[in-house]
Amino acid sequence: MLYTKKNIGVLLLLPVLAFFSFRQQEPWQPTQLMQPAALAEIILHPDTSAPLIICVGPGALIKGSVDAGAAHDKTSFDKLRRILSNENRDREIVIYCGCCPFDHCPNIRPAFSLLTEMKFKHPRLLDLPHNIKTDWINKGYPTSK
Repeated sequence: MLYTKKNIGVLLLLPVLAFFSFRQQEPWQPTQLMQPAALAEIILHPDTSAPLIICVGPGALIKGSVDAGAAHDKTSFDKLRRILSNENRDREIVIYCGCCPFDHCPNIRPAFSLLTEMKFKHPRLLDLPHNIKTDWINKGYPTSK
């Protein structure tokens, strides 16, 4: 195959296009990610407008969070829907999993999509890019135990 400047340009552009098309598939926007330090501060200094914090993974380890169970499981997903059904759509909802890195997590996408489907105005995803141990526990943030 003869490589021309045009062919090489296309070859160099493909990984960039693949990256951006993957990023556009996420059900959340970067502005909807909440940093762990920000949530820890809210937990340590609560006020009347504190968000509802829901674990959509294998175990609720963050202090004050509600355990909905692993959202990829139908029973847990239905439990999450029941928890959310009685909430004011204006309330900030923060979900988290932390079982594994975001790009492998089977729970955060269906859970966040449900928040959007149910028309919550302030859905947030706790930014745990590695896992709950690395991004929360090892930093000394408040846990339930």
